[in-house]
Amino acid sequence: MKRLHVLAVPALGLALACLPLAAGAQEKDTNTGLVMAEGWETVRNNCTACHSAKLVTQNSGSRNHWQYLIRWMQETQGLWQFQAETEETILDYLAENYGPKEDARRPPIPRALMPDNPYSTVADSD
Repeated sequence: MKRLHVLAVPALGLALACLPLAAGAQEKDTNTGLVMAEGWETVRNNCTACHSAKLVTQNSGSRNHWQYLIRWMQETQGLWQFQAETEETILDYLAENYGPKEDARRPPIPRALMPDNPYSTVADSD
């Protein structure tokens, strides 16, 4: 019976490794860390020509935020102008995979639980 346990553990590990990725889990490129979803190669080819992919993977923002960053890089950092289709692909990818994070921060502490502010010039009326 002990021998059966020794064989069952590796077999279980192999079986689990063959399962599809869990819901919500996203496969990432081992070289860049970018989520391997539609448009990732375009982002890799254009964005990592100038900087590390970590500048993408460690950040998040709305489509407008990412577009603002592209314009800023074009105006101040020498980033070339993209063809319209290329820019759309990049923005679609970034907005979908690195969009605003809803649950990245804890909720604010209720005012009633906050300590008194010694610098306040207005009395709290809560």
